[in-house]
Amino acid sequence: MKFSLLLALLAAFLLASCAEEPPPPPPTHHRTANYPPTQTGEYPPQQQPFNPNGPVQPTGAPPAETAATTPPPTAAPTKVAKGDYPYGVPVPGKPHLVESPYSPGKYIDVEGFPPGTEVKDPYTDKIFLVP
Repeated sequence: MKFSLLLALLAAFLLASCAEEPPPPPPTHHRTANYPPTQTGEYPPQQQPFNPNGPVQPTGAPPAETAATTPPPTAAPTKVAKGDYPYGVPVPGKPHLVESPYSPGKYIDVEGFPPGTEVKDPYTDKIFLVP
């Protein structure tokens, strides 16, 4: 009886494994990106001499329209002077910890930084000086 049950079970597994599998899905074709054509102008552009008070002198054959409509360059932002940053507040009894002037109650470890060094407050990302 056990043998016939085992044989019937084996036959059922064989029939189940011989069943046809569904065919794989057809491959999908992706569209390629269509980028605009690159400009074939001169690269790098020709360097223009800078004379803010002198007349405009074309050094090549640039169109007159682009030279007239080009806005003047803006001034670069000035760097903040070192004296404009506040100092951190030393924590009593903790020689390498300071309290940030921007986030009171938050301590920052400044070990290894000499006094007067600019450091960034990790809580506000603002600069302050080591006392």
